Amino acid sequence: MVTAIILMNVTRAAINQVAEQMVELDEISEVYSVSGRYDLIAIVRVPNNRGLAALVTEKMRDMQGITHTETLLAFKAYSRHDLASMFSIGLEE
Repeated sequence: MVTAIILMNVTRAAINQVAEQMVELDEISEVYSVSGRYDLIAIVRVPNNRGLAALVTEKMRDMQGITHTETLLAFKAYSRHDLASMFSIGLEE
């Protein structure tokens, strides 16, 4: 499984709309509106890099209001919770 964090700059009027569209996508587990340099942060969990590429270059490309993105790949999760088992239900490796 590939976990990524997508940092987004969004036009002010479209923040809520983009967040609602993003959270409806199967690949997105959470979307946060945040303060600072970015407007939204999406947590992505996909089976492989092809899934991430399709999300960013196909599904997100047509969303109105997104002006800039930066995608970060997670190498390892450090948590008190077993995140891998929580998010791998129903995914085949």
